[in-house]
Amino acid sequence: MTGTDMTDTELIRCSSCGANNRVPREKIEHGLQPVCGRCKTPLVISSAPLTITDANFSAEVERSPLPVLLDMWAPWCGPCKMIAPAIEQLAAENRGRLRVGKLNVDENPVTAERFNVRSIPALLVFKAGREVDRIVGAQPKAAIARRLEPFLA
Repeated sequence: MTGTDMTDTELIRCSSCGANNRVPREKIEHGLQPVCGRCKTPLVISSAPLTITDANFSAEVERSPLPVLLDMWAPWCGPCKMIAPAIEQLAAENRGRLRVGKLNVDENPVTAERFNVRSIPALLVFKAGREVDRIVGAQPKAAIARRLEPFLA
């Protein structure tokens, strides 16, 4: 990349056409609204975790250009609620380096079964569409961050 280091950019997927766009962090920090290079639709800049479903799993996780941390959870699960703030913080802190998603296992049993999720919370780490790590049970944010470090873009 000329002029800008890869770590100085964020990879933002266009919600309209699906194109991946490299946006300089400097422009985002200055409040400029990036647009898709392909279709010119304004890009949504969000640090909140994505909602992953059985229907969008392939597009959002398996075809993600970035590593993905997928939180498998359920609304009735106390430990899931305990780690939710840490998951949201990790999403914000690693924006552009890591995609973070949440999949409700009660509403999306196909994906939960496919990955043999038997205990929640389960944090699955994907890189290049393949599961590369799994953290089961409530863990402190620092422990989760350490496990993610080798996979970050």
